[in-house]
Amino acid sequence: MTRIGVYPGTFDPVTLGHMDIIRRGAKLVDRLVIGVTTNPSKSPMFTLDERMEMVRREVADVAGEIHVVAFDSLLMDFAEREGAKVIVRGLRAVADFEYEYQMAGMNQQINPRVETVFLMADVALQPIASRLVKEIAMYGGNIAKFVTPAVCEDVVARVEKIGRKGS
Repeated sequence: MTRIGVYPGTFDPVTLGHMDIIRRGAKLVDRLVIGVTTNPSKSPMFTLDERMEMVRREVADVAGEIHVVAFDSLLMDFAEREGAKVIVRGLRAVADFEYEYQMAGMNQQINPRVETVFLMADVALQPIASRLVKEIAMYGGNIAKFVTPAVCEDVVARVEKIGRKGS
């Protein structure tokens, strides 16, 4: 039986923290499905298609069977459609834990057949958040420590297109 896991997120943009969780999560399952979603409470810098392409490019060399799939539904419905028994979530800090703990509890109520597994982010990557990467970039800061070179180029190009703040 194939063990399938889902790692959901907006990945706007995909960061080194995301990549750390993807690499480690891929070792825990036979197939890791990266679910790229929309989040009504977030204003994405990149379109869904651009984010999917970015994630596909970044995971191309990661060991394991990895699929990148868009979804716009309840996470547990998506997990069920993909045949997943595990949701992979990354944790950076206590604030993440409180939010993720609540979400895991709600998800378990929705579908008790799917477990949530938490992976602690690498200590060096814990402060990285897509929201902060975008903010730094919008003010002309250097984001090279937080994303791959290709993603850095994508973000810088997008900021140039939409205009920097504070200039």
